[in-house]
Amino acid sequence: MTTTDQKKRWDVTAPAVLPPGNDVHTAAVNDSPHRPDVASALRFLTELVAWVATPWALAGHSVVLAVGSVVVLVGLPTVFATPGDKNHVTVPVPGVVTIALVVLQLVAAALSAWWAWPRAVAVAVTVLALVTVLTELPRWRRLVRTGRDGRPALDPA
Repeated sequence: MTTTDQKKRWDVTAPAVLPPGNDVHTAAVNDSPHRPDVASALRFLTELVAWVATPWALAGHSVVLAVGSVVVLVGLPTVFATPGDKNHVTVPVPGVVTIALVVLQLVAAALSAWWAWPRAVAVAVTVLALVTVLTELPRWRRLVRTGRDGRPALDPA
């Protein structure tokens, strides 16, 4: 196969066959796992809480731990991701690793809120984390079946 043939094979500008009434933009948005939705918004809000509450809770004990918590909570999900779940993947990992990183964020947010903030705020953060778990379940079901290359990890046959 020549280089020109290879370029044509991967040409993403080629017209897609779409059902009547759909345009390219609608099909791309509706089929993309990268589109923002309620689960993504709740997950991001919980991550923000974890990034603030965890160093806040740890700062009184150790500034090094507080800084380290931010590095872990922000850095790990930035570096490690499952192909097909994120647009840019630095180090590909199986879907279960991505799930574990999300659980780490949720647990850090909930526990740190209880340690650092008043009871009413901690209750609200805990409810947010639990609702986030419920909204994440469809994504987690998809991720648990995904290997480090973005393909199904297990043969369903």
